[in-house]
Amino acid sequence: MGSGKRGLLTAALTVICAVTVLSAPGTAFAAVEPARTPPSTPAPTATPAPSKDLEEVRAKLDKLYHDAAVATDAYNAAEEKAKKQSAEIVALAKKIVEGRQKLEKLKDQAGAAARDQYRTGGLSDTARFLLSDDPGQFLDGAGRMLQGQQAAKKLMTEKARTQQELQQYADDAAARWEELEANRKAKDAAKKKIEKQIDAAEKLQSRLEKKEKERLAELEREAAAKAQTAWLDTGALQGVHGKASSRGEMAVKYATRQLGKPYVWGAEGPDSFDCSGLTSQAWAAAGHPVPRTSQEQWKQLRRVDVKDMRPGDLIIYFDDASHVGMYIGDGAIIHAPRPGRTVTIAGAGSMPILGVVRPDA
Repeated sequence: MGSGKRGLLTAALTVICAVTVLSAPGTAFAAVEPARTPPSTPAPTATPAPSKDLEEVRAKLDKLYHDAAVATDAYNAAEEKAKKQSAEIVALAKKIVEGRQKLEKLKDQAGAAARDQYRTGGLSDTARFLLSDDPGQFLDGAGRMLQGQQAAKKLMTEKARTQQELQQYADDAAARWEELEANRKAKDAAKKKIEKQIDAAEKLQSRLEKKEKERLAELEREAAAKAQTAWLDTGALQGVHGKASSRGEMAVKYATRQLGKPYVWGAEGPDSFDCSGLTSQAWAAAGHPVPRTSQEQWKQLRRVDVKDMRPGDLIIYFDDASHVGMYIGDGAIIHAPRPGRTVTIAGAGSMPILGVVRPDA
């Protein structure tokens, strides 16, 4: 392998050592306790901004945090791919090192054969065979000649095969390197989008007065409660009495222990989580790993009807599968909502449901 390939391997190994998991992603909705009826609105004590204006603010915040959640899923997906590609480059680098050692050994064997030929006066076994007039030496030479020819052919075949393998390993490493670079750029782009959306949301909220913030939080709770009530009124939970599997129970217990921990985009615990970081780690703790992102959980895991769901199942939200929560029974989920919130219990119907998936189907 040429100096270009050696440079590639050196660079690849350098990148592997430099690959680090950046901190954290998320979702975009307020955490609420499951409820059938929205709480009554307290009498105003001051003159907060009109509800209509705050509703517009709430809608704007929902969109900003939703867009951040979508970018977070893209970031997490790129991160997972980068981890896989890094591991593949490391494995290829090891194969290349082993192949080079094998090739050097084969070269040494070929050199030894050449030196032996030099010591015998430069005559090959074939030449000595043809010049021999002794029947015994003739037969002995014939056997040695055949063995020598077979050994030389085997040596050259093995050497050529090893060289081809080295070239293939180098080409594969180069391809993985390009993919790694592409995913690094994808991660950077997603990270910038996440930060932009969150920064815009924080600036929007910072312009509100204290009473406006309190009223905004109330509107968020009312909206979630209204959505939950409407979902329950459809009869969605009628006949839903599924019992958790043993692994499902373990996953729910893990998620429950995380209650109160902050949402951080890209985080997988133990101190903070994003939505899919929480669900993936819960099922990993249950001994059944699932995809890292909510979108891949939706794509890869078996889908079940809402009427058949049981505790431990994952509920995927929004048309783009940008959020996920874990069903814990009685119409409730545990989820990591969005930046500025903590892992909490919410109504399973407080957000638009895309579908339900079962990790241990």
